Amino acid sequence: MTPSAHTPDTPDPSEAVTVDPALVKRAVKAAALGNAMEWFDFGVYSYIAVTLGKVFFPSGNPTAQLLSTFGAFAAAFLVRPLGGLVFGPLGDRVGRQKVLAVTMIMMAAGTFAIGLIPSYASIGVAAPLLLLVARLVQGFSTGGEYAGASTFIAEYAPDKRRGFLGSWLEFGTLAGYIAGAGLVTVMTALLSSDDLLSWGWRIPFLIAGPMGAIGLYLRLRLEETPAFAAETEKAKSERPKVPLREMITGQWRTLLLCVGLVLVFNVTDYMLLSYMPSYLTSELKYDETHGLLVVLGVMALMMVVQPFAGALSDRVGRRPVIAAGCVGFLALSVPALLLIRQGSLFAIALGMGALGLLLVCFTSAMPAALPALFPTRVRYGSLSVGFNVSVSLFGGTTPLVVTALIGATGNVMMPAYYMMAAAVIGGVAVWFMTESAGRPLPGSPPQH
Repeated sequence: MTPSAHTPDTPDPSEAVTVDPALVKRAVKAAALGNAMEWFDFGVYSYIAVTLGKVFFPSGNPTAQLLSTFGAFAAAFLVRPLGGLVFGPLGDRVGRQKVLAVTMIMMAAGTFAIGLIPSYASIGVAAPLLLLVARLVQGFSTGGEYAGASTFIAEYAPDKRRGFLGSWLEFGTLAGYIAGAGLVTVMTALLSSDDLLSWGWRIPFLIAGPMGAIGLYLRLRLEETPAFAAETEKAKSERPKVPLREMITGQWRTLLLCVGLVLVFNVTDYMLLSYMPSYLTSELKYDETHGLLVVLGVMALMMVVQPFAGALSDRVGRRPVIAAGCVGFLALSVPALLLIRQGSLFAIALGMGALGLLLVCFTSAMPAALPALFPTRVRYGSLSVGFNVSVSLFGGTTPLVVTALIGATGNVMMPAYYMMAAAVIGGVAVWFMTESAGRPLPGSPPQH
């Protein structure tokens, strides 16, 4: 790469940065692998939750065991904003590459550790406590992962290809979830219940060790991003620390936009990929295995479309692509859910597939749109705060809130109405956001 010697606050086209295409590919792979690992764990934990409940929690009540397991899972969401507050400013101060190496180590260690924890029968109450600690380590590291990975790709990508290259981050998400869920499904089919309960459940978690080592190797081989290098060069050796006030209160309008965009992105994401399998089973009495396979099929469809939608956002802009998703969820959530409620495999697949394709409008464009909201100096920190606060308050709570709303109102169409409300909020955010496709990142020189 050839960074300019000096980058002014208003980028000068004559001081454009040229990035080595091979380096860009390595950056995308390294960032996407971390996201894949996070969601590999998500898929494994979700699909093997019943077994984990029996291993770590002593209650003879299967429902209580499952709730306890998901309670430990949900605890990770509580510490995500704390991780964002720590890793985000650190990434703006010491560099994206260094912090992403640390989050990779922590994520891999947390997941690997779960596979080593003795059962409740062996060490008693220490077992669920160790599980909780491992989940907290995972959640804390995740707080710095997505914002850092999307920032890393955005700051490496040429301005005219940022959408396409950024879309591979969520491609990694989908691939990780499918790999984790698929592995558990295969193991469940091949192993007896006793083998799965005694030792088989450990295998998916132990795989995180080699995956983390590969990811760490890829990340350590990378140089710092051109945008961060230029920002550091501008400040020379007297680079001051970014104060919390500048990172949050100085960006409060943009942070609100970020929260709104992340809200519609994650509410629809968690609704479709996390809640709908439970909805099919609990509300429609649909076979659980078939419901999970439908979701995996939808995710495979999304993977195919994802890079093309990212490239489309480079041509027509992020705002039209994200707006299309908001309008689509507003108009089609009710018809899609009515299709799903018909109960036949074809109707369920059609309804879920429609929602999945609408979700691609967000998964393809957001990794490029969100980092472009903030200037280089505070990008990692501000995006970490906005993203994780929104995910913790709105995204991760979606299954719980929708279940409670159905229980309180008796209205089984509540998932559709919830997605529609999120689409309205997302639409307002899109209305106020500035188009970033094909343009330099704020505070950074043009990049090609």
